Amino acid sequence: MTSDDEPGSQQPDGPSGPARRSRRAGRTSQSYDFRARFGDPESTERREGLREPVRRERRVPGRDRLTVRELMEQMGVENQPTPPQSAPPQSPPSPSAPAQSPPPPRPGPPPGQRPPAPGPRAQRPPEQPPADVTQALPPVADTPPPVDLSEAATAERAQRESRGQVPSPPPLPARGPAEPTAEPAVPAGDSAAGQAPEGPAEAGEPEAAAAAPRRPRRPLEPTPDLTDAFKRARAKRRRQSRTARTPGKGRKAAVRSTGRVLVALACVLTLVGTGYMWNLKRGWNGSWNNVAAVDGNDPNIRDKNAQYGDETYLIVGTDSRSGKNAKLGGGDTTTIEGIRADTILLVNIPADRSRVVAVSWPRDLQVDRPECQDWDPETGDYGTDLPAATGVKINSVYAEGGPTCLVKTLTQMSGLNINHFIAMDFEGFEKVVNEIGGVNVCSTVPLYDYELGYILRKAGTKKLTGRRALNYVRARNISAEGNGDYGRIKRQQLFMSSLLRSTLSSDVLSNPNKLNKIVKTFITYSTVDRVDTDSLIQLADSMQGVEAGRVTFLTIPTSGTTEDGENNEIPRTDDIDAIFDAIIDDKPLPGEKKETSPEKSGESSTAEAPATSAAKAPASTGKTEATAQYPTNVSVRVLNGSGESGVATAVMNTLISSGFNVPGVADASNKRSDTVVRYGAGEKDSAATLAAMFPGARIQEDRTVKAGVEIILGSDFAGTSSISSPPDPGSTVSVGQLPKVDNSSDLPNDLSVTNAGDTTCT
Repeated sequence: MTSDDEPGSQQPDGPSGPARRSRRAGRTSQSYDFRARFGDPESTERREGLREPVRRERRVPGRDRLTVRELMEQMGVENQPTPPQSAPPQSPPSPSAPAQSPPPPRPGPPPGQRPPAPGPRAQRPPEQPPADVTQALPPVADTPPPVDLSEAATAERAQRESRGQVPSPPPLPARGPAEPTAEPAVPAGDSAAGQAPEGPAEAGEPEAAAAAPRRPRRPLEPTPDLTDAFKRARAKRRRQSRTARTPGKGRKAAVRSTGRVLVALACVLTLVGTGYMWNLKRGWNGSWNNVAAVDGNDPNIRDKNAQYGDETYLIVGTDSRSGKNAKLGGGDTTTIEGIRADTILLVNIPADRSRVVAVSWPRDLQVDRPECQDWDPETGDYGTDLPAATGVKINSVYAEGGPTCLVKTLTQMSGLNINHFIAMDFEGFEKVVNEIGGVNVCSTVPLYDYELGYILRKAGTKKLTGRRALNYVRARNISAEGNGDYGRIKRQQLFMSSLLRSTLSSDVLSNPNKLNKIVKTFITYSTVDRVDTDSLIQLADSMQGVEAGRVTFLTIPTSGTTEDGENNEIPRTDDIDAIFDAIIDDKPLPGEKKETSPEKSGESSTAEAPATSAAKAPASTGKTEATAQYPTNVSVRVLNGSGESGVATAVMNTLISSGFNVPGVADASNKRSDTVVRYGAGEKDSAATLAAMFPGARIQEDRTVKAGVEIILGSDFAGTSSISSPPDPGSTVSVGQLPKVDNSSDLPNDLSVTNAGDTTCT
């Protein structure tokens, strides 16, 4: 081992311990005078003749220690008061550190002289010490107890200390220039940075040592206990080694592992999709335009317990001409003021979600308005009281009393518990249709409106978007239809049926981006009450599997118009009550597709819709005789059950020319293959008189016919040329008789019905 203090070394070793006297220290003739040979100890000048101390002269820990005062006297430092310092914890010397030479011996008096007697030192005025003079030295700690340095003890101690680590304290505030800092002396054999190792204070050290300032460091996290994990890993490796030695098991294990990976991937994709929809839903919520409309405590709600779980929506299409709506045709705010209900649709979904029934209300229907409040459509606020009124148009109820008043009016007429409200104007309808991508419609004739122009220039199927789709559902003056608002209602029902079919069969529901655009557009241009994203999603989930054939559109029946110049449509209150009684009681409705029993799994899930195919002619009970009546005493309603357009109107004109009273025509609730004349109490002779004019026609008693008789033209009708002249009054006529109609409800025969699953071009 070579000392760094030999000739040619770059730096002398520093003091590493107390001086040890040699064996010749007591001799006077040839004593080992350190000062005479090496000069002043403070000098750093390199001198020749330095030697490496022998083993016996090296430092032995704990032997002949010097006090701090003696060490300071040897170094020529004055005894100045210094703040107490704590000694850093001692650590065993590193094996890689160079050997340390012992410090020079304490200088003594010249030979032959006695050391001077100790006396009080002269006090010097305080002065700034030089930069290379140590100001204070920490006290030397007591000898630490012996430490077990075996491999097992060291590993256990390192693991325990690692788990017990705590975050470092925050950095100490910077000291001012007037506060000298006392750094503990660090031996040269320590770390390259020249700093004492940091860590928790060992047991037995003074508290001051633990509180000594330390450089801030990033907190260390405790090392987790991985003992159990190591045991499981070793056991798994043993199992895998046994499996590898067994033929076939390794392949099965790989298959199981692959299956788990695929399942995990499916779960991740499901979570990603769910998260995407959740983000969409979160964006939709809070964006709705709300208005007060619904009143769940209305006393006019009929049998509220029977409607528990039902969802009833009032959907209103408004004819506002404000803003961009004026550019869509039909006038502006200078010609049409306010906002009226142009389309009114009451949609009921029963609690079992087995069907959907939508009832259309004519915009000119005459109603009695209850007491309401004035409504400001610009702000959506309600103001002063609005007194009740009778005989007003239903579209004016919305214009004057707003959504709340319209809900009250329809509740007292229908008895339904209306719990949702939606309103949308022309512009919103156009934009929603554009986002959907258009809707296919079909007509057997071209459609022309004298206010809006051509709706369809050619007969057949056409996809409509934007403005053309809007004109299709709002046109009221199409000469080819000849029935005003009822033709418009029929087109609206056909349009919504096609829209429903295309939505269910296309990629709208499975395309999140497209669905997001549609919903956002709908929210932007609609006004709602008790409608939010969660309720709509729950409703859509509960209606999974409902086919378009289970969606039925009905129209409120009327009995002509008033003669007071207002031309209001007169409602048939008894038939309206029968319609909503059937809806509340979940009774079958005309035109619905019937569900087949689950046992017929090999057949279609739905039966053929009565509205799309002719019903079979019932068996006749034989002939019956009656007395012919005067045509002027017979009131006849003509219903078209043949499916051919214009037949009822042609028959009406023929009967009027023969003297019959014809109050109106309509489509039959169900299509038929035969022609039948139905009658009520006391009208058998009138029915036989009319049936005698139509070849093959039979009569049938029906309690739903309240006045006069009704003729339902079937597909066997051969045209007006086959109609004969009326029989002579008072004569006896013989016609076929059908059994009495067995109706479980009082639904009339002339309900205008549209089934959403009907693809017939009409």
